[in-house]
Amino acid sequence: MKRKALAACILLLVPVCAAAQTADPATRELIEKLLARIDSLEKRVAELEGERSTQAPTPAAPPVTAGQKPPIPAVMPPMHDHDQVPVPSTNTPEREYPFLKLAGFGDMDFSASNLHGSNGGFEPQTLLGSHSGFALGQTTLHLISALSPKVNFFGELTFTARSDAGTGTPPVPGFNAEIERLIIRYDINDLFKVSFGRYHTPINYWNTAFHHGQWLQTTISRPEMVEFGGSFIPVHFIGTLVEGALPADGLNLNYQWGLGNGRGQVISRGGDPGDINNNRAWLFNGFLRPDHPYGLQVGGSVYRDELDPLGGPVAREWIESAHIVWTKETPEFLAEFANVNHQPLFGGPAANSQAWYVQTAYRLPWFDRMFKPYYRIEQIHVPRADAIFKPVPTFTASTSGLRYDFSPLAAFKLEYRYYWRRDLPPIRGIFSQVSFTF
Repeated sequence: MKRKALAACILLLVPVCAAAQTADPATRELIEKLLARIDSLEKRVAELEGERSTQAPTPAAPPVTAGQKPPIPAVMPPMHDHDQVPVPSTNTPEREYPFLKLAGFGDMDFSASNLHGSNGGFEPQTLLGSHSGFALGQTTLHLISALSPKVNFFGELTFTARSDAGTGTPPVPGFNAEIERLIIRYDINDLFKVSFGRYHTPINYWNTAFHHGQWLQTTISRPEMVEFGGSFIPVHFIGTLVEGALPADGLNLNYQWGLGNGRGQVISRGGDPGDINNNRAWLFNGFLRPDHPYGLQVGGSVYRDELDPLGGPVAREWIESAHIVWTKETPEFLAEFANVNHQPLFGGPAANSQAWYVQTAYRLPWFDRMFKPYYRIEQIHVPRADAIFKPVPTFTASTSGLRYDFSPLAAFKLEYRYYWRRDLPPIRGIFSQVSFTF
């Protein structure tokens, strides 16, 4: 295009040059300058075209012949996201509201162990049962909707198979439907966001980094201290949450402060229909996420509530927890500790129960980075004097396994577990799972 423009200029100047033979000296000087400028521009265009022709062309992808598998794309690592209200994204410059995005998760499980009786208080999600075989896991739906540039809604629904389906009068349904999270948030700015709803309690790392959807986490099972349906920490929280992040010279200080209903009379559940007493639960969670090294996070939290459980005494509850994690997959390191203090209000001994886990993993560089071996050791210790935590198991467990991401959105996991239980025989088992997101 530049060469054509220069040619046009030259054609336009031809009659001018002819007239210049009879023109005055000033006009002749101006024409000579224009011709010199055109000549220099032509040389520069020629140089640029020569440089472009000498550059190596971008190699094209090799064609896939019949019977040959196409190259496998890089594996998409699971997300580690503390934001309980993910914001939908779109490439459309002008967005219409509401803007809704749907996502989902599913899994299919298999288990085989030497357990031939009660599992001693472990939750069904650990797959510890008296029978081996296949089981349909949890189906999860995420609904993410932008209501305006600063207001967003998030909903999380799960469907879980029931072991007593078809029994009773009228027969119970085959699946339990549960609203796991239901949150509306106003993002004033990065420093201050306020929301209302039902949350995964931001009391430790795992509970807010890995939500429902087994594909999100490296392992098949969660640590028992944060197991869905478990009692050690309050997994769900109903109320309001204020949160934000400060750059802090690259340290990226994040905070979350919440006020709401504490545990229900069944301590494994939150106060969805309302609080059971006139004492609100409150919490504070803070953590650092520095720019360097990438993936490092260090933090801690405190939680306070007053309990009135079924079959247990009225008691104050204090929970303190701390964590240090490195989510870079080469390696991945997660470690958490929590102490739960119960103080009965009308007599009885105070008790402190502790739980911790350490988990490591490493995504291998071979075979398109599809293989990720992992190992976890965990423990829960509940004193016999703790009248609130009678159903919580005391144990130490070792878990080793391998995750195989055969697709960027699907994974196969295989793991072996060994449980040392207080006053009960140990449990050994092999577990497998296919999990995916859509």
